[in-house]
Amino acid sequence: MKTESTVKYVLRIALTLLAITAVVAVILAAVNSVTAPRIAAQNEQKTQNAIEAVLPGGGQEVKEFTDDTGLVTAAYKGDNGCAVQVTPNGFNGTVTMMVGVDNDGKVTGISIISHTETAGLGATAAADTDAGRAFRDQFIGMSGTVSVTKDGGEVDALTGATITSRAVCTGVSAALACAANLG
Repeated sequence: MKTESTVKYVLRIALTLLAITAVVAVILAAVNSVTAPRIAAQNEQKTQNAIEAVLPGGGQEVKEFTDDTGLVTAAYKGDNGCAVQVTPNGFNGTVTMMVGVDNDGKVTGISIISHTETAGLGATAAADTDAGRAFRDQFIGMSGTVSVTKDGGEVDALTGATITSRAVCTGVSAALACAANLG
């Protein structure tokens, strides 16, 4: 008898949990269907803003490009060069950034679209502060393979954020290689 009541009790709890889970799933699906178009539009706007920030005149034509590293996610060709979106791995995850490259194969600018780097350290690379701008601006005019001074390159790493700095260098190098292949 006790096992019968225990089974009923467990079954009742399981069905209650199932019902609650189903209701929450329906609510989440509804919220997702409402917010997904807005999120997609905001992401597209971020991408367009990043292209305009790094490539004067913008990038009009989306170019298909496959690289061996898997870092390049998109390339936009314009009259003045190209803007290449790359996603290198930073300290806490991927750093999504747009790199502008002129027709001479030199960096025109960097815009970090999103990241999950540590606030006050790696996040400085994307910050709209003097330190953040100085870090990003040192890439302007560079070509070829880019690396931090600790690795024999010319880029001064952010204090306490060498991994993030290396990630940005890796992304810039991948973007330069992509731009060279696109012509």
